Amino acid sequence: MKTIRIASFLMVAMAARFLQAHDTWVQSGPLVTRYQDVVHIDLMLGNHGNNHRDFKLASKITLTPCTLEAIAPDGTKIDLKPRLTDMGSAEKEGFWSARMIADQTGIYQVVHTLDTLHGKTRAIKSSKTFFISSKCFGTITTQGADRITPIQRGLELELITPVEAIAAKHEIRYRVLWNGKPLPNATVAFVPRGAVLAEGKDSQHEKETDANGYVAFTPSEGNLLLAVVHHLAPDESGEGYDKTHYGATMVLPVPQIPFVK
Repeated sequence: MKTIRIASFLMVAMAARFLQAHDTWVQSGPLVTRYQDVVHIDLMLGNHGNNHRDFKLASKITLTPCTLEAIAPDGTKIDLKPRLTDMGSAEKEGFWSARMIADQTGIYQVVHTLDTLHGKTRAIKSSKTFFISSKCFGTITTQGADRITPIQRGLELELITPVEAIAAKHEIRYRVLWNGKPLPNATVAFVPRGAVLAEGKDSQHEKETDANGYVAFTPSEGNLLLAVVHHLAPDESGEGYDKTHYGATMVLPVPQIPFVK
C-alpha cells in the first residue's frame, strides 16, 4: 500500500510539473504586414525551461482540445484550425502553422484556447497575438481596434496599450483577467525571444498585477515579446479532475521604432 501511495503521489507530481512546465502560444510575423499579403500563424507548445520563462519549444500540442481563430477588422471570425500544417518531422517535434491572407486593412486579433485533462488536473489556457494589415507603412489604419475585447472566460491577458502604439522603449500595459474579472497579485513573466531570465524571480522581467489587474512592461528593443501568467484553482473540481490550472500567454511583435498613425 505504501508503494502504491508513493506511485500515486509521483504521478500527480509529474502531471503538475507538466502543467507548470508547458504553455501554448500563437505568433505571427511583424506587427504591420502589407494588405493582401500572406500571413503565417504559428501555434507553439513550449516555454518549458527556467520556470515558464523562455521561448524554447517542447513537443507539439495535440489539436483535439484546441481552438484557433483570427478575428478580422470587420469582426469576421476565421477558423484557422482546419488550415494548420504540421511543421515537424516527427509526431512530437516542431509546431503547427496556418496560412491566411490579410484581405482587410486594420487590426487582426488571433485567439487560441485549450481545455484538457492531465491526470487529475484540468488545464485551461488562452493565448493571443495581433498584427495590422496596411496598404502603406507610413500611415496605418486602426480599423477593428474596437473589436479587441476580452473573451470573458478562463485566465487571459488583455492588451491595454493600442496595438499601433507598441514599440521598443515604450511602456506596454496589460490587464490580467480571470473569468472576466481583474486578477490582482498575479505574477506575469515578460520574455523577449532569446533572453535568459535570472534564476528565481527576475525583477526586470517579472511583474505583479496591481489591485485592478493591471501590469506594465517596457521592452528595451524590437523583438517578439512573450507574456505568461498562471493561476491555480485548487478547489475548482469536476468529473475526472480535482483542481484546475489556468494559463494565459500573449505574443507581441515589438517593432524597433514606432509606426506613424
